Amino acid sequence: MSRIGRMPIDVPAGVTVTIAADNTVTVKGPLGTLTEKFNERMTIKLEGNQLTVTRPTDEKEDRSVHGLTRALLNNMVVGVTQGFSKTLEIIGVGYKAAKVGKTVQLYLGHSLLANGTPQEKFCITEPEGITLEVAEKAVPITITVKGIDKQAVGQMAAVIRGKRPPEPYHGKGVKYSDERVRRKAGKTGK
Repeated sequence: MSRIGRMPIDVPAGVTVTIAADNTVTVKGPLGTLTEKFNERMTIKLEGNQLTVTRPTDEKEDRSVHGLTRALLNNMVVGVTQGFSKTLEIIGVGYKAAKVGKTVQLYLGHSLLANGTPQEKFCITEPEGITLEVAEKAVPITITVKGIDKQAVGQMAAVIRGKRPPEPYHGKGVKYSDERVRRKAGKTGK
């Protein structure tokens, strides 16, 4: 048995879980609602205040999906009760971020686009279900991505980081707050 897959998920008070016939699970909580369709071979049961996932056989495909299904269900329950967040740091001289309405403007040292037109900022709009918070006065500048869907929060953080990943010589760029950038030595000279 999968060590992760066989662990039950505790459903806290204030959270309702609905399981449809085609293994579509809807989780409602104080922060919002999440719906996900899971593999139909898995059996998802709500017994009292615990969710359990069982698999029909010990075939390789069933074993691989068992733990995944349980982890995704747990992320849904945690998301609607506590939510998820990722923090990014912007490091570099002249690099800055500003929030204007539902758009975050990033100034990351790019002077020209590929076609030669001047580029001074990247604009990232908040998708539905995601909140972006910018701490402009902090050193380094931080951007916090918050939401109830763990996958969407991680994807949005990766998109922001992808605009200017940290480089190894000066450490400039956008990095996760818990990321450690391996620094390289520069040229040694004559």
